[in-house]
Amino acid sequence: MFGIKEARACLFAGLFFLALFASHKLKGFGIPRYDLLLLIAVGIQAWMLRARLETWDEFRAILAFHLLGLALELFKTSVGSWSYPEFAYTKFLGVPLYSGFMYAAVGSYVIQAWRLFDLRVERHPPYWMAAALALAIYANFFTHHYIGDYRWYLIALACGLYARTEVVFRPYDVERRMPLVLAFVLIGFFIWIAENISTFYGAWRYPNQAGAWAMVHVGKWSSWSLLAMLTFIIVAELKHIKARIQLAP
Repeated sequence: MFGIKEARACLFAGLFFLALFASHKLKGFGIPRYDLLLLIAVGIQAWMLRARLETWDEFRAILAFHLLGLALELFKTSVGSWSYPEFAYTKFLGVPLYSGFMYAAVGSYVIQAWRLFDLRVERHPPYWMAAALALAIYANFFTHHYIGDYRWYLIALACGLYARTEVVFRPYDVERRMPLVLAFVLIGFFIWIAENISTFYGAWRYPNQAGAWAMVHVGKWSSWSLLAMLTFIIVAELKHIKARIQLAP
């Protein structure tokens, strides 16, 4: 049941990943591949809403992840961190608009898993501290190009902040629990694996992959774990705010 629910939570990400693989093999039916991926991503999102596999509240949260991811993509490509070498009509400042859906896929997974596993967080740190950490993580993705990379300090801070925090989840009829920090590490690892496959099929390209494909540096694992942490904090903050609004007289 855990595997089935995990697969269900990964529905958007899994379908998008299959589209990436298929578009590489089928050459887009005469449509630029990045444009085709955008159409497919929008189609998957519309289908999930129509089939009620996703609520409108969840969609609005995922849209926020899309915009946050797109802003990061615009900056990272401008400083040469990676590039999108193929032509597309739906490129803006060198960034194809489908790229935001890759971040939205992470948000979709966290939101869906939270609901499907009836997830509960125990000993959550003060929400203002978590929000400050999320802001620092997001800012570091930009500022490390100018004032140094402080990701390991942020990781140490996060480990201290969430040292006692556990997630309680229900795969079927028995509740299980896991340290939240371990969940971040595991999610980051699987995203790193997906990133290697995605760059192999040309979804984007790092500078060291310009001549021929090479494995994505293992250091990116830490970046993806931080992104998973950022995503989780945003979802937790939104749920906390919604609960306070509902409880207000």
